[in-house]
Amino acid sequence: MSGSILLFASILLGKTGHRFGVPALLLFLVIGMLAGTDGLGIQYDDMRGAQFIGMVSLCIILFSGGMDTKFESIRPVLLPGLVLSTAGVLLTAAFSGLFIWWITGMSWSGIHLGLMTSLLLAATMSSTDSASVFAILRSQKMKLKYNLRPMLELESGSNDPMAYMLTVVIIQSVTGENAGLLDIVSTFVRQFGFGLLAGYGLGKLAVYAINNLDMDNKALYPIFTLAFTFFAFSVTDMLGGNGYLAVYIGGMLIGNSRIANRREIGRFFDGLTWLFQMIMFIMLGLLVNPHELLEIAPIGLLIGLFMILAARPASVFLCLAPFRNIKLRSRFYVSWVGLRGAVPIIFAIYPVMAHIPQARQLFNIVFFITIMSLVLQGMTISWMARRLQLSSELENEGSDFGVEIPEEMGSRLTDLTVTEGLLEEGDTLKDISLPHDALVMIVRRGEKYFIPDGSLQLHVGDELLLISEKKE
Repeated sequence: MSGSILLFASILLGKTGHRFGVPALLLFLVIGMLAGTDGLGIQYDDMRGAQFIGMVSLCIILFSGGMDTKFESIRPVLLPGLVLSTAGVLLTAAFSGLFIWWITGMSWSGIHLGLMTSLLLAATMSSTDSASVFAILRSQKMKLKYNLRPMLELESGSNDPMAYMLTVVIIQSVTGENAGLLDIVSTFVRQFGFGLLAGYGLGKLAVYAINNLDMDNKALYPIFTLAFTFFAFSVTDMLGGNGYLAVYIGGMLIGNSRIANRREIGRFFDGLTWLFQMIMFIMLGLLVNPHELLEIAPIGLLIGLFMILAARPASVFLCLAPFRNIKLRSRFYVSWVGLRGAVPIIFAIYPVMAHIPQARQLFNIVFFITIMSLVLQGMTISWMARRLQLSSELENEGSDFGVEIPEEMGSRLTDLTVTEGLLEEGDTLKDISLPHDALVMIVRRGEKYFIPDGSLQLHVGDELLLISEKKE
């Protein structure tokens, strides 16, 4: 009963918070905290169970994000996105780790962390959170110039493996299990290599199976795809590769291939993703004792500000330095969208499970910085895009009209919201400037729908459903 009430509260508050620009994921986290030990008194301290739920949730979120990542969108930003998701994570961890070591070495800090423990803390927070980035960009229907959205989603979807490997390797070094340089290098190569190969091979196999399985009930196709997600993660992990990377790559291959029952699969994973985001953030909120956050608040605030204002921008600017075509304001925006979320908290469970000294303090610091990041960065993503003049008036990829066309047509559907700028030359359909190969199928105004012709008068806020030829 408690779980159902918490889910009801999450849905209602998430809807209300969206109107005020508050990230729904932050509200889910707060609901968990209010329901926990210092609030309603729900006792939950099962770290192993939380780790398992986090792994399942991340698999679903990463697979769904991979399915929504289109090759044509990420192709222009593939190299900078991959550099950010690998070297960017490493640099963020290094800069932050050294700062944490320095700041906790001061007598007033009240927390004293060694160099390796400082690097471990930084490693858990070194990646941008895929759940937060996907949810916030898509719920706010962000329209960004210069391919920024696909770059940010590619980075957040593919940088978790690097942070995971850094966390595991440093834990092994601290516990003395795997301290050799050769062992560390071989771990990285194996994790990335097997992750990429397994994701590609299993993704191709899943596409073939989906298109050739003759199931009478269409509802079984999404369930089959879900089973593939868990299978890909498990097999890759057994081979010593990175399961999260395999799941993301597999999702991308399925999402960019012609598959049967795409609409059913997509809707199933959209709902499942939101469900597990709620479960994951509520659960993580239950794990923390808010009164413990007060003890680490001063040091957590300094570390969080350093990561947001120094470590993340420095790593982004260094990684993007070779790419002269990326504008300066785009680099600033990428620096700002370094959201922390569920992934750092889940990774912070690993030191607790490994019985690392001061692990509980590390967990509380990560939790505090996650809340700080969602408040400062998550609530200002749209505002920052407008300030940097990166908001785009281009159509929104995908359709919210509930219309589907056969893939064999070789066409795509997109939505376009009418703005004042679009009506500068006139307020009828024939007066506005549209992409040369696009036709307007439907106009939606509130709850009313219109079949358009050139003389239809448009209003600001009208939504247009466009059909155009899919570009190979």
